[in-house]
Formats: sequence, structure tokens, C-alpha cells
Amino acid sequence: MGTTEDRVLLSGVPGSPYTRKMLALLRYRRIPYSLIQLSHEAPDLPRPKVSLLPTFYFPGADGDLVAVTDSTPILRRLEREHAGREARPADPALALIDALLEDFGDEWLTKAMFHYRWAYEADVAKAAAVLPAYTRARLPDVELRAAGKAFAERQIPRLRYVGSNAVTGPVIEASYVRFIDLLEAHLRDHRFLLGGRPSASDFASYGQLTQLVHFDPTSMALTHARAQRVAAWVLLMEDLSGEDPKPADWFDADALPATLTAILGEAGRTYAPLLLANAAAVQAGASEVNAEIDGKPWVMQPFVYQAKCLAWLREEYAALGDRDRARVDAALAGTGCETLFAAGR
Repeated sequence: MGTTEDRVLLSGVPGSPYTRKMLALLRYRRIPYSLIQLSHEAPDLPRPKVSLLPTFYFPGADGDLVAVTDSTPILRRLEREHAGREARPADPALALIDALLEDFGDEWLTKAMFHYRWAYEADVAKAAAVLPAYTRARLPDVELRAAGKAFAERQIPRLRYVGSNAVTGPVIEASYVRFIDLLEAHLRDHRFLLGGRPSASDFASYGQLTQLVHFDPTSMALTHARAQRVAAWVLLMEDLSGEDPKPADWFDADALPATLTAILGEAGRTYAPLLLANAAAVQAGASEVNAEIDGKPWVMQPFVYQAKCLAWLREEYAALGDRDRARVDAALAGTGCETLFAAGR
């Protein structure tokens, strides 16, 4: 384990949803860590192959530190290497549902986060002013403003990578409104997505919502007007180190509450058809994904990583025993998510 005095070592910034996801997870699991804010120079640390945040530093086979990114496999590594207070259910059927919802948070909600941040003038202005200050606060004001302008000019064209454009924007926004309404309804009776203790899927959604609910002006105003429980939940999720989780706190995968089934229905309504269309485009070597999502057109460039996400979900589903696979099928029936695992898709 990459440690400094037995601490997990990572780098990141507060404006990174995935950094926030993993910091909240580490706090909840009471895994000691050292966070290197990117405002500090760390020349002795290795660089990842692809610069993503957060970056974890784990020892390689030769003992030297290796830079590792991608929050989902890191979360699973921490589950293997640190016992107790697990964020993944022991029940394989519920764990598959958790994996699906974690992916929805990481890969679909991030479209809303990136869209709202870089598609609206007020949001662009705030992001350009604040985000560069996480790493360059000591610059003179004129230089910091110039850095913010350059940062925004780099980020706005990258909307195409997450699929935000004039065609898809209304689909993304409508889905975000539905999601916060559904999560608000769920939180009326339940503390977390999968019961009385947090799961990987909670931390994934939380990471994106730290920005959508408490930073970016347009989505923040929208959420605070519609979903006060969600706004509070995001702040509460930040530090769950005082929780006392028990095995009985997980939902029974055979009797999921209607509010969770409704959230799965949102994933099946939007993210599932996108995963299938994107995977088909990647496999065909197409230059564009053309699909219909929620009855509306969706056009974006293919995203190889999300094709891998679908493959990983299918691998986990295929690894289930017959009984657990049948339980997952029953839980997902009618949500639209079942299409991800249908034969021939």
C-alpha cells in the first residue's frame, strides 16, 4: 500500500468530484491518508500515464511508488486490503446493483456536472475564477485571471468528451432534475442508497453532487429550490467516520424499496441506452454515437472508457451464481437496466 507513515498517499483538489468521492470513502472507512494538495510541488512522486484526479501512489512490484488513477478499481483495492466498514455489500446480488449505481454516478451524473459548469455564463465565470486558485493562488491577480480564462477555454471544448452539446443538453438537464427529485424522495425514508450504511454508489453520487449542489451556481440554485434533503445529505456524506455500520443495515436485494427501484429506473431510462449505443459505436469503429435517449436524440463522439464500464458490469454479472443472477434480474426487471445484461445486447 502506498503510504507515508502507514497512510494512503494521494493527490487531488476540492474541485475534482472523484477526489471528493475517495476522500469521503477514506474517512468513512477510517483508512489513514495523506492528501497532497496540488498547490504543493511534489517532484519526487511518479506521474500517471493519464493525468486524472485523484492520483493514488501505491508500491509497485519493485517497491517503488506507482501512480494509479480511476476511482472504482482503487475503491475495490481498498476493499480487499482493508477489512471492516466495507463500502460494498457482501451479498453478491446487492453488490452488482451497487456497482451499477456507482457507475451511474461516476459516468452519467458527471455529464450533468460538466454540463452545468461549462454551459452557463455564471457557472463558467465562477469556475474560471475559483478553480485555478486551488493550485495557483499565489499568482498576481492579473495572472490568475488570465490562467482562469485559459483554463475555461480549454475546458469548454471538452464538453464533447462527456457528451454535452446543443442536442444532448436538454436530456442531461431533465435527467438531473428527475434524479434529485428521486433522491429527495428516497432520503425521506432512508439514509443512504442501499440502506442504513453508505455504499460505493453513495460515494460516487456524492462526489458529483459536491459540485452540482454546492459549487456551480445554476445547478446549485436548482437543487436547493427542489431538494433540501439532498443538499443536506451531500454535506453529511463528507465525513461519516462516526458511523457504526452493521451487516443488517443493507437492504435485502429481494425486497428493494420503491424509491430505490425508481432511481434504478432513471439509470435505465438514460444511462443504460447510452452504454449500449456507445459500446456498439466503439465496436463498429464509428466516429459518432447516434442514439435515442428518453425519446430524444443523443449525439456524441464514442467514449472507449464507457465501453469498458459496460464490459466490467457484464463481467461482474456473469460471475454471479445462478441464484444471485436471478435475484438481480428480478430486482432490475422493468427498470430498463436489465437491457445491459440481456443476451445478444
